[in-house]
Amino acid sequence: MAHNQATTSSPPRENMLINLLFNIALPTLVLTKLSDPDYLGIKLAIGVAIAFPIGYGLRDFALRGRVNLISALGLVSVLLTGGFSLFELAAKYIAIKEAAIPLLLGVATIASLRTSQPLVNTFLLNDSIINRPAIERALAANGTGRDFERLLIKASWLLASSFLLSSLLNYGLATYLLVAEPGTVAFNEQLGKMTALSFPVIALPATLVLTAALFYLFKGIGQLTGLSFEQIIHPQPAK
Repeated sequence: MAHNQATTSSPPRENMLINLLFNIALPTLVLTKLSDPDYLGIKLAIGVAIAFPIGYGLRDFALRGRVNLISALGLVSVLLTGGFSLFELAAKYIAIKEAAIPLLLGVATIASLRTSQPLVNTFLLNDSIINRPAIERALAANGTGRDFERLLIKASWLLASSFLLSSLLNYGLATYLLVAEPGTVAFNEQLGKMTALSFPVIALPATLVLTAALFYLFKGIGQLTGLSFEQIIHPQPAK
């Protein structure tokens, strides 16, 4: 009975293929292939393109019942990009926006070290994954609490570096690709190309840095607590 309750209360695992389809593939297809006046036209194509990630984000919220910080920022980014494009603002504003959001996340990650809830806990030590009580008991037993705090500081800097890398790549990609006049078919096509390249050019390198930070943190926790990887994470319910 307890197993059934745990299973039903757990949010469904995110399908990465559907994520990529709604956030990258479909918007790219609409912007690059349907912006011509013979199809949707410039402004309607932008509206349809941003509707896919917005719809996906709202569905994700409905399924999970809570706001995911990264998803929420992604929605804000999509809305700003769409708004800037619809109002035909200069491409430099999109480039600045693309760089600003991950940069702010990086700054917030470091600044949060001075608070009782560092953002590294949200991004890398999520309570839904990490068996925090077991870690805290082992740290107390080994007297390594201070060492753990120093480990979190180093992991936070690694996490912030992934956001900084994302910021630089975002700005570079936007300034390189968005050279056409806003409000034109060519600009929409470039916007679609930027969306398509955002995963291999931006998300993949940043994810590699983030993964390195995660491995560093897990290895450090194992050394300070004596716990195995299986003891550090929550056991997953059997299907």
